[in-house]
Amino acid sequence: MDGQDFKTTRWLRPVSWLYGTGVWIRNKLFDWGWIRSESFDLPVICIGNLAVGGTGKTPHTEYLVRLLRNQRLNVATLSRGYRRKTKGYLLADDQSDAQAIGDEPRQMKTKFPDLRVAVDEDRRHGIRELMKLTRPQVDVVLLDDAFQHRRVRAGLNILLTDCHRLLTDDALLPEGRLREPAEGKGRAQVVVVTKCPDDIKPIDFNIITKKLGLQPWQRLFFTGLRYGQPRAVFPQSAGITERPEAWGAEKQVLLITGIAQPAPLLEEVRTKAGHVDHLAFGDHHDFCRKDFRLIEERFDRLEGTRRLLLTTEKDAARLKNHPLMPERLKPYLYALPVEIKVLQNQQLTFNQTIIDYVRKNPRNRIVPPREDAHPS
Repeated sequence: MDGQDFKTTRWLRPVSWLYGTGVWIRNKLFDWGWIRSESFDLPVICIGNLAVGGTGKTPHTEYLVRLLRNQRLNVATLSRGYRRKTKGYLLADDQSDAQAIGDEPRQMKTKFPDLRVAVDEDRRHGIRELMKLTRPQVDVVLLDDAFQHRRVRAGLNILLTDCHRLLTDDALLPEGRLREPAEGKGRAQVVVVTKCPDDIKPIDFNIITKKLGLQPWQRLFFTGLRYGQPRAVFPQSAGITERPEAWGAEKQVLLITGIAQPAPLLEEVRTKAGHVDHLAFGDHHDFCRKDFRLIEERFDRLEGTRRLLLTTEKDAARLKNHPLMPERLKPYLYALPVEIKVLQNQQLTFNQTIIDYVRKNPRNRIVPPREDAHPS
């Protein structure tokens, strides 16, 4: 926490300057009103970042879903459905797989079966379609990864930045991982520093706060990760293997990840199991026959009978209905759920910030009386 612990590709800096110039011009066209942004007659909350991948958007979106549903609000999520095989607007149902809507929307629909989960490359069109829904009508839309989608003017922008790679320490693509210059943070009403370690020190909060240099009207929060118990991806097959809750020195784990930043998960699993082998694939990886052969080979190398094939919830969304998933591995495949926790005793403040925005900007309806901002 005492300095930059990642590298940028400095020889690509001239390309980053060209890229940055294009992004700057685009943002100015929006700022000056030459390209129009559209507002909507209901609360729209954007959860996004300035960097590519790995800041924890999905668990933060899930947190907001729980929070707002606890307030008896009808919530919908909207994303582009990254790497899906379909186009246009789709409203997910129980049969929608990751190929149709993307792995993260599929994960969301699995966790919240009655949640409206929609995908559309054109977020404006997607919001209009969601507003047509009735029985019940949508009260609030959560936009997943839409901070750069400026044709929609969200009422509340929540910007995420990784504790280990702050946006103010990073560089523009392709030298670094920023999609736009760090000053883009000025469009956010709320900034969240994510993936903070459990042993973060009070001085680290102060250092990060100073580095970010936010405006007085911007709210800053810090969050960490909280992992749950592994859950069977194929529960109908899980009965023939032992329960994974029995973590211990005897447990042999093959961890499969297709996410941008697997390090925190790997560290967590290593604290719970005696031996961990890790197969890391790229973010949103599309598993093929060769991958499954490799997974089988590595799993067979694990010794003893206390073996576990562990993955993320996002990867599980792709693996669950994959036609090439080996039948013999299904009983051993478990997903490790993850949630966020708001640090510094700021959970109630964070919750109330979100709830107050929604209550002050309701759709044309009578909003139920306000309840306390109960922790999720």
